[in-house]
Amino acid sequence: MNKRSKILVTGADGFIGSHLVEHLLKNNYKVTAFCYYNSFNSPGWLKDIPDNLRKGLTIVMGDIRDPFLVNKIVNNYEYIFHLAALISIPYSYEAFHSYTSTNINGTLNILNACKNNKIKRLIVASSSEVYGSALYTPINESHPLQAQSPYSATKIASDNLSFSFFKSFNIPVVIARPFNTYGPRQSERAIIPTIISQMLRKNEIQLGSINPIRDFNYVSDTVDGLFKLMITKNIEGQIFNICSGKGYKVSEIFNYLKKYINPRAYLKKDKKRIRPTNSEVNKLIGCNKKIKKYTDWKNKITVNQGLSKTIDWYLKSEKTLNQLKDNYQI
Repeated sequence: MNKRSKILVTGADGFIGSHLVEHLLKNNYKVTAFCYYNSFNSPGWLKDIPDNLRKGLTIVMGDIRDPFLVNKIVNNYEYIFHLAALISIPYSYEAFHSYTSTNINGTLNILNACKNNKIKRLIVASSSEVYGSALYTPINESHPLQAQSPYSATKIASDNLSFSFFKSFNIPVVIARPFNTYGPRQSERAIIPTIISQMLRKNEIQLGSINPIRDFNYVSDTVDGLFKLMITKNIEGQIFNICSGKGYKVSEIFNYLKKYINPRAYLKKDKKRIRPTNSEVNKLIGCNKKIKKYTDWKNKITVNQGLSKTIDWYLKSEKTLNQLKDNYQI
């Protein structure tokens, strides 16, 4: 692959998107970052990318929900990563229409734009939440899809739309299903950042259920998986999990962080953070045999290493404790 290839990343201003953009720039690719338009003209986490990498970066502000703008932007790109999405599961209970317009119509806009503009590959970022509570573990790509939240329903719809365009119009689509990614820049709405940020300022830690099991993956491993799905030949029309194959209870993560951040921390159940019983995904442990079979991807960062890196980022970042809010935000 020519490293002068032009690459478009939607959702580039977000957690995983910004790390993916940084990874591509480090590997000398030219990247256009499609960021959510806002009145502050803020590129989100792209502001954290070092200046020495910015030579190959172009930032475009817009809205994935606008089909005309998306069609205009998707022009002369060889590879597209589609990461733009609303991701908070609790917020999807409150604003489900926003999720359908962003996660379903946004994907449809990208697919239609790819239909009108020849590309080499579209990598669509899905989610492990589409599997719902595991019917068996480890979860492989053939596991039934279970829409246990409006968010997961929209991601299932996005995946199916993508496959329909692959089969109907030969759009070269690859579906990536990352399991629970964590690391620097992640929203404090996610479980690991919310535990860390609370432990840094107080002893009483408010959480919802601590029994769900998740397959946690450090962000650099997730990004490397996405990258490998771009450069690997002849995998169009397929799904790939990006996961470790290991599961940890939320309580285990809490106890590790307590040991290294605040030994005096203790748990208090916050009813606002508890999902409806039938919506909670109790167990997610993925199977990574397929991505390892087709690519040379492998996990490089253990959970202990990843948590240490994440703690260090919080301690070294410009974020100060008085900026961390006590109010729970869905």
